[in-house]
Formats: sequence, C-alpha cells, structure tokens
Amino acid sequence: MNDTSITFRGYAGTDVRHRETRDANVATVRVASTPRVRKDGEWVDGPTTWYAVTAWRTLADHLRDSVRKGDPLVVHGRLLRTETWAPEGGAPSTTLEVEALVVGHDLNRGISHFIKAKRPESGPQDSPVDAPTSGSGAPVPDLEEPTETDLEGGGAEVEGRASWAA
Repeated sequence: MNDTSITFRGYAGTDVRHRETRDANVATVRVASTPRVRKDGEWVDGPTTWYAVTAWRTLADHLRDSVRKGDPLVVHGRLLRTETWAPEGGAPSTTLEVEALVVGHDLNRGISHFIKAKRPESGPQDSPVDAPTSGSGAPVPDLEEPTETDLEGGGAEVEGRASWAA
C-alpha cells in the first residue's frame, strides 16, 4: 500500500465534532499550522496550512474528551487528499484531509496530564495469568482519574503511577 504519511504540529482551529455512526465513532477537528519564517532579518508568520483531521473509534472518543479549540497539537496520520476552495471574492485556500493515527498535545507549548483509559470489565473467563503486567511482571494497577487536589501545583503525580511506569 502506498499511503502518504504526514506528521505536523499546529493549533486546533475548531472544537472537536464527534458523532456516532452505525459502524464506528468518528471525530473531526480543523488544525492550523503556521510556520515562522525569517524575512529581511525578522521572524514573521508564513502562510497558514489548514488540515481537516479525522479520527475513528477509540481515538475519536479520546480526541473528543481531550482537545479544545486553541490547543497546540501534534498529529500523525495518512494524507488522504487535498481540497481547494475559495470564499466569494476571497483568495483560494487549500485544506489537506488527514486520517489521524496519533494525536497529542504539543508539550513544547505547555503541560498535559495523561489519564489512562480504563479497560472494559473482565469476565469470569479471564484469569490472573492473563492480566496486563508492567515490565517487572507486576500487575498494572487500574488508575482512577486524578482529582483537582492531585492536579494542583501543575505537576503532582497520581499516587501509585510512578511505581509501575517504565
């Protein structure tokens, strides 16, 4: 398969639109990427490139719960196609459509707190031998979301997280 992969960083230009289809959940967000270029000895904004980012299934749900308009993002995915359009009386613009495989906050622009998604409840057929383990072989604890108290101070860790993180 000859897919074109793309990785870029930019800012969410819209809030995430999330919808449930018969087959899978899907989320879309527009991301603007504006390079800084040196012109006549000064740094200025280059031309903005707009990306229409689409995510499917679990990534769509996590995108909906994590990203807000204005958030700095790093996106990696497959470039699907380009679309050129022009508003009435305006200059034409091009939007690149990307199917996201990975989306995250750009940590060069701020901090982020990761909350591991909970796994579905295990049934009676699952045995402790099949339980997920850390690199040391110890079972991975089921972490709860941090409370406001946990997050105060901008860097507090959730109790127990450091004990198993590799």
